[in-house]
Amino acid sequence: MEQLGVLALRRVASKFGGIASAVGVAAWLALGCASSPSGSATPYVFGWPFVPAEQMQPRGGTTRGADVTLATAPSAAWQRLQAADLAPLDRDRAAILALAGDYRTSFDFLEVVLYQPGAQPARPYRSWGTEQITVLEQRTDFVSLQHTLVMFVVDDAGERRGPFVQKHWRQDWQYEPARQLAYLGHGRFGTRALAPDERRGAWSQTVYQVDDSPRFAATGRWRHDAQASVWDGASAWRPLPRRERSVRSDYQVLAGRNRLTVLPTGWVHEQDNEKLALDGSAVAASRARELGVNRYEQIVGFDFSASDAYWRATGDFWAGVRAAWAARIDPGEDFAVARTCEGEEGFVASFRFAGRLESGEALSIDAQRAEARRIVACLAGAAADATHGDRTERY
Repeated sequence: MEQLGVLALRRVASKFGGIASAVGVAAWLALGCASSPSGSATPYVFGWPFVPAEQMQPRGGTTRGADVTLATAPSAAWQRLQAADLAPLDRDRAAILALAGDYRTSFDFLEVVLYQPGAQPARPYRSWGTEQITVLEQRTDFVSLQHTLVMFVVDDAGERRGPFVQKHWRQDWQYEPARQLAYLGHGRFGTRALAPDERRGAWSQTVYQVDDSPRFAATGRWRHDAQASVWDGASAWRPLPRRERSVRSDYQVLAGRNRLTVLPTGWVHEQDNEKLALDGSAVAASRARELGVNRYEQIVGFDFSASDAYWRATGDFWAGVRAAWAARIDPGEDFAVARTCEGEEGFVASFRFAGRLESGEALSIDAQRAEARRIVACLAGAAADATHGDRTERY
């Protein structure tokens, strides 16, 4: 994988018309190239002790990020979560709302089990960023959270550059869902009904890509004590993430379990993933088992105002994109999501249009919604299309 530093980031931004906060940064981060937290190397202390060290150097971001200040006092959301008089549903919902905030984020992935004799472990993956999570919508039984990256990087001369803004992933939480999104492999999606015992007292987490196209959903229950609130999700198939799709072609599905642990000053996202090779729609083999640890550490005094400006300019368009995808998913019929739209990576069209809005172009809400529908129609098709043309293996 090509690792993009500051100069390469400028080239990416220039390629897409200089809109660094839209398509250019999206391409940079889609390659898994967020910043490293400092200019100095940090030890990698968990891995394969008998594999040569040079083969296990983490891949991921190589640019240097600006310094941040970590929060030391429990957040207001954590304090609300600890209230003694909360009903079970309200406490679960408070834990989900406590995921929102301003964070330094880190992403670590390591293969720990190899199933094929003689196989060598893939290089670990590590990346880092500064991320704001905001509440898009909340009801008694539903919460939608939007992640937005706001990056400042330090170049080789020690100068701080930025902010670079990118709409990141989204997570929707539904209490006792009747149905949930299901990834079927080879770019195909559907929904599945949940049995009463699966639904009872449970919350589904549905995850969407940076362009609001679907990724996966899982259902689990929250448990709470004075130290932490923990949600354990059931195993769910998901497409390969971009960090893997750019370097791997020997498997087609991640079958993953997620655990979210909410703490006084942040939260931790643990992943336990099986890398599955498919033969048609059936599992042919498991290549490896991977562990992931993503940490969200609350920060204070960081300038996230560029995120606010981005959403003021583009919020109506992205609302139209969400509505267009919901119209495709909600009927419950299987569908496919294409690798590309009009010859470009799937997310490019939506980020380019959002960049026009961010740069000040005045377009009516009707025009924005029409473009959202056009882009989604370009990407989403019948499930039978998944093996034809540019609908093959989008993920």
